[in-house]
Amino acid sequence: MRFRKLGRTGLKVSTLGLGTEFLHRQRRKTVIDVIHKAIDNGVNYFDIVFAFPEYRDYLGAAFKGYRDKTIVCGHICCAETKGHYRLSRDVKENEKLFNDLLKRLNVDYVDIVMIQMVNEVISYENIMKSGGIMELAQKIKRQGKARFIGISGHKTVATSNTLKTGLVDMLMFPINIAWDFVPGRKEILKVCAKDNIGLVAMKPYAGGRIFAKPILPAQAINYCLSQKPVATVVPGVKSIKELDETLKFLSADKQEKDFRPILKDCQEELRGNCVYCNHCLPCPQRIDIGNVLNRIDRAMKQVSEKVKFYYPGRLRLSREHYKGLLTKASKCNECGICIKRCPFEVDIIAKMRQARRLLK
Repeated sequence: MRFRKLGRTGLKVSTLGLGTEFLHRQRRKTVIDVIHKAIDNGVNYFDIVFAFPEYRDYLGAAFKGYRDKTIVCGHICCAETKGHYRLSRDVKENEKLFNDLLKRLNVDYVDIVMIQMVNEVISYENIMKSGGIMELAQKIKRQGKARFIGISGHKTVATSNTLKTGLVDMLMFPINIAWDFVPGRKEILKVCAKDNIGLVAMKPYAGGRIFAKPILPAQAINYCLSQKPVATVVPGVKSIKELDETLKFLSADKQEKDFRPILKDCQEELRGNCVYCNHCLPCPQRIDIGNVLNRIDRAMKQVSEKVKFYYPGRLRLSREHYKGLLTKASKCNECGICIKRCPFEVDIIAKMRQARRLLK
């Protein structure tokens, strides 16, 4: 494992970090095994995103006895209602949830307190207002409960505005081999390099979508790390098998890491495609949108840029999984709230209609 400085924080982070989003809903033993194996292989940077009690408890059990070997990033603005993710800008709620995070992780502090999903200009204005979330993050830092302040964002304008305040020590931003075209992306990287803001690359696999192309995880990771300001990349895994695929990067040779031969083929337009990040939630009808859209995508086979068809076997499995969801797409009343929240401009209403036709 190699290590890089996370910008002006001075923290030495492993170039290969770990996102824990997909460890939600996994068994306790799976969570512990994944975290321990990652640490044993030199991973020291861990991003903890959700507020679900069980998710936090399992991670707390996994980190027990390993605090001195880990750099922990804990999110605020991430709440939950009856098991569903919910974005929250309520200061009192977030302070309570942050203290709950420390308690469940069994730690006195996190290394970075992360303000989640600063995407729209209105989000920037909301967190920066007097008595808002940024002041809460500063309070947490003053109290010694966090060492540094970070933000995560998907869109460039609000992200750039927040970085210009000088209050942010690090940024988590989507970077992968298929998104080089995103307008303003290169400017964000330049700002981070110029102002020595630590940069963490999230969504290196674009929610798994890049694997529709002949690309290896090692190539995808190497692309992220080749971007100058990037200190670490945080792929998400949900099992030991997926972690092993990611860890192959550490033993891969130059040829296996070389992304140049496939770069042009991977520069595709991903706008409008779901990466199952669940930033569209909560749905007023309590539909698990990411899960529904994932079932549609799993059933499809891309034949060419314009032609797709459904595999009978995949479709059958998707329907079986869909039956297990508590709330079906048929409950969608097309209110459009999810579309406004989606950072990737997915036409979720059209997808819900497709699900009703395909998965019923």
